[in-house]
Amino acid sequence: MKTWLRLAVVQANPVVGDVAGNLDLAKHHLLVHKDADLVVFTECFLSGYPLEDFVRRPGFRNRVREAVDDLARFLRELGGPAALIGAPIDGEGLPLNAALLIAPDGSVQSTVKRELPNTDVFDEVRTFAAGPRCTPLQLGDFMLGVGICEDMWHDRVASDLADDRADVLIFLNGSPFEAGKHALRVGHAEDRVRETALPLIYANQVGGQDEFVFDGASFALNRHRKPVVQLPAFAEGFMRLRLSRDENGQLDLHDEGTGFCAYPDRLTSIYSAAMLGLRDYARKNGFFDVVLGLSGGLDSALVAALAADALGPEHVHCRMMPSRLTSIASVEDAAACAAMIGAEHRSISIGPAIEAYRTMLAEEFAGLPEDVTEENIQARARGMTLMALSNKFGWLVLSTGNKSETAVGYATLYGDTCGGYAPLKDVYKTDVFALARWRNANRPLGGLGPGGEVIPERIITKAPTAELSEGQTDEQALGGYDRLDAVLEGLIERELDPHAAAASASAKLSRPVDPDYAIRIARLVKSAEWKRRQGPIGPKLTPRPFGKSWRYPITNRAAL
Repeated sequence: MKTWLRLAVVQANPVVGDVAGNLDLAKHHLLVHKDADLVVFTECFLSGYPLEDFVRRPGFRNRVREAVDDLARFLRELGGPAALIGAPIDGEGLPLNAALLIAPDGSVQSTVKRELPNTDVFDEVRTFAAGPRCTPLQLGDFMLGVGICEDMWHDRVASDLADDRADVLIFLNGSPFEAGKHALRVGHAEDRVRETALPLIYANQVGGQDEFVFDGASFALNRHRKPVVQLPAFAEGFMRLRLSRDENGQLDLHDEGTGFCAYPDRLTSIYSAAMLGLRDYARKNGFFDVVLGLSGGLDSALVAALAADALGPEHVHCRMMPSRLTSIASVEDAAACAAMIGAEHRSISIGPAIEAYRTMLAEEFAGLPEDVTEENIQARARGMTLMALSNKFGWLVLSTGNKSETAVGYATLYGDTCGGYAPLKDVYKTDVFALARWRNANRPLGGLGPGGEVIPERIITKAPTAELSEGQTDEQALGGYDRLDAVLEGLIERELDPHAAAASASAKLSRPVDPDYAIRIARLVKSAEWKRRQGPIGPKLTPRPFGKSWRYPITNRAAL
């Protein structure tokens, strides 16, 4: 009986729908790790993940099936190694989310995802059928207990595999990032090891896919729940392991030179996720350059820094679009920020557009005082300018709004909300401040922007304002951002009622928060749903982003 098995676990970035490209990527890694006995890939690797309704199309599944056949021929001609790879397969009704063990002789065994997530951002009950009781897959003298993503978060799959004499637990994952989630994954993995006394491998995808950012950080635990290996987060890589059987017949995992990379802290991980999400959204959708309005304010400065880190400063085009209300300080700060980042910067006055609109609407507005209408015209003139540049040069417009503003509708539809991607859509304003200071003190791993300070200190310290009317500040409309965000965290992330959100905010801030303030904010959140539905997408960074995991009707009379 063979006493050891050499494994390579691949943490890579497949693309949804690019079956041929994903197949080539798998072949590349199989060649690199030809000396291994088994190469492990992630969930739905051949098709990309998540597939959503693509997987319901028979023609698409046919292409995946042809890729599986191609991979089996490739391994047979290569003479090994074996491959464990995720792919959708046909079911009697809905498709199945499968893990396929392709042996060196080209034979294929499969197991199917049993626990289908139907909460938060996933709705797999719509696209997949749940598999039956999981049983181990045999590779030579070893029994592989294989599960898929959600299967690890429940005890019955691992228990069934252990009962059927699995030697090791291997979970193929497409698990998206949110702040603090990795510790939960490791905790569930430790629970499965404790329950089964089996070593465990957790293989996770990396890369951006629309709203998702897969953070990788694949790891392995030995049968004593101790970490053996952990790969870097937000980067492609691989780990090499040995599954060894001792003289008593017990098996355990051992590192073969990969090492352990600690998971980054909260701010580092949020910045890295936002950077990777932006990079992959642009590149996978054929955009090489981005454009944004650089106002001299904090949000746009942070987005410019993110864009430079994601794509390179030479691919970032900043436009200051001043009006008569724009302060000299804002003009200076925007220019200084672009220079520090190394991005292109130009100024386009929206004054002529505002005067044109005044003339156009003079008869309609005769005798009426100026109000928010004139403020919104300014924002929309800026939005139209950016969209014109996008159309002319093929640049992706980046929206610069943050989660606090999006939550309460403090943004102009078709103005500052216009764009194809919003990197800060799931970042509260208090975290925008923290991330700006973090970026000035740190250069992110894999970042293409310059080191050192990239956001002028005056941008961080001055009072936030949209500069759409004389003396306007955000605090006049919303209160201080620390208080606003503390209330929003209760209302959104924890789904508390306004009184409970006020109490939670009071405890968090160690000072009283008026329930009437929380009620006003809750009303703004409710009434802004129609705006949120029309805004650009952005990366999921918190448990409750505005997007797939936030599903409230626009038209409703529900009590707060």
